[in-house]
Amino acid sequence: MIEGLQSFQNIFKIPELKRRLFITFGLLAAYRVGAHVVTPGVDGHALSLIFDQAQGTLLGMVDLFSGGNLRRLTVFALGIMPYISASIILQLLTVVIPALERLAKEGEAGRKKITQYTRYGTILLSAVQAMGIAVGLEGMRSPDGAAVVPVAGWGFRLLTMLTLTTGTALIMWLGEQISEKGIGNGISLIIMAGIVVRLPSAVVASYTLISSGELKLFVFGALVVMMVGVTAAVVIMQEGQRKIPVQYAKRVVGRRIYGGQSTHIPLRVNTAGVIPVIFASSIILFPATLAQFIPHPWMQAISDALSPGRFTYTLLYAGFIIFFTYFYTAIVFNPIDLSDNMKKYGGFIPGVRPGKKTAEYIDRTLTRITLPGAVFLALISILPDFLIRWFNVPFYFGGTSLLIVVGVALDTVRQMESHLLMRHYEGFLRRKPRGVPA
Repeated sequence: MIEGLQSFQNIFKIPELKRRLFITFGLLAAYRVGAHVVTPGVDGHALSLIFDQAQGTLLGMVDLFSGGNLRRLTVFALGIMPYISASIILQLLTVVIPALERLAKEGEAGRKKITQYTRYGTILLSAVQAMGIAVGLEGMRSPDGAAVVPVAGWGFRLLTMLTLTTGTALIMWLGEQISEKGIGNGISLIIMAGIVVRLPSAVVASYTLISSGELKLFVFGALVVMMVGVTAAVVIMQEGQRKIPVQYAKRVVGRRIYGGQSTHIPLRVNTAGVIPVIFASSIILFPATLAQFIPHPWMQAISDALSPGRFTYTLLYAGFIIFFTYFYTAIVFNPIDLSDNMKKYGGFIPGVRPGKKTAEYIDRTLTRITLPGAVFLALISILPDFLIRWFNVPFYFGGTSLLIVVGVALDTVRQMESHLLMRHYEGFLRRKPRGVPA
C-alpha cells in the first residue's frame, strides 16, 4: 500500500508527466462544463420523461455513450459516437478498398490522411444525425402530452443541426488534444468520463434504498464483493494473452551478425475490445427503438420479443457478440501479413514451417483463444440486465460501461507507468528484484 502511494507521488516529480495530467484534467473539466449547455428550443422536462421510458432501447445506449447529454439535449448530445462510427467505417473500408489499404501501409503520412478522412466522416455523420434528431423531436410528446419542441420548424432544425455538429467537432478536438498533449487515449477518456459521472447518483440511490429498508445491508455488501470480483475478472481477460515463441535466424551482413534472437507474438484473448458489444447492441435494440415510431401489431410483437429480459433477447444478444468478436478480430488481425513479415526478416515459430503453415498455425491458435474471450464478453454484457431484473440492483453495473472503464483505466495507467520507467522511477506494479526471497 505504501509502495503504491510512493509510486503515485513519483508522478508529480516529473514535470512533463505532471503537465500532461493537468492538461488532461483541464480538458475533461471543459467537456463536463459543456455538458450543461442545453440546446435552445427544447422542453427539457418532457424530453427527460421520454428517456425514462426509453431504457433498454437504442436511445438509452446512445445516451450512455454521450454521458447523459442526449437526455438533456446539450450541445454535446451526440457525444463521440459519430467519431467512433466514422472510425469503424474507415477500418471496414480499408479492408475493402485497395487505395485505403495502401494508404494505411504508408506509415505516419498514411495514418494522418486516414485521420483526416475520419474527421470529415464525423462531421457528415453528425450533421445527418443532428437533423434526424431535430425532425424526430418535433413529433415527440411526453407521457403527459407536452410537446418536446414547443416551436417547430426549419429554424429549430437548422439551429439544432449546427449546434450538435459543432459540439461533436469540439469533443473530437478535445479528444485529440488529450491524446497529443495529455495522457491516455482522449476519445476513450471522454467516454469514460461520461460513464463515471453517473456513479454518485448510483451511490445516492443505493443509500436511499438501504435507509428505507428496501435493500438489505447484507445484500448490498454481497453485491459490492461480487462487483470487485467481476471487475478483477474483466482486468484478467483484458490483459490475458497467449505468447507464441518466435526465433530469428542469424544472418551475416558484411562483418556483422544479425538475428539469433528469441521473442514472442502476444495474441490477446480479447483482441476486439468492446467493439463487438457496441455492434451487437445497435443491431439487437434497433427493432425496440423502431417500434416507437411504427405502431404496427407485428412490429410491436418483434419489439416485445427483443426487449431486455426476454429469453430471445438474451440469446440473440450473446450470439451477436460472439459473432462480431470473431468478425472484428479477423478484420484487425491478419495472420498472412504477420507470417510474411516474419519470413521476410528470417523469423519462424519452432516446429512450424514458415509461410502458409505459420499463418494457419497463428490463425488456428487465435481462433481457439478468442472463444473464451467472446463468451466472457457475452456474459459480462448480459450481467446488468440479470442483476436489475432478478436481484433488483438499483444501479447499472457491467456491460459496455464496465468494459470501457476498465480498459481505459488500464491503458492510462500503462502510459503513466511507461513515463515513470523511462525516467528510472518505479512503476505502479513493482517487480521483485532477482535473488530477493519472497
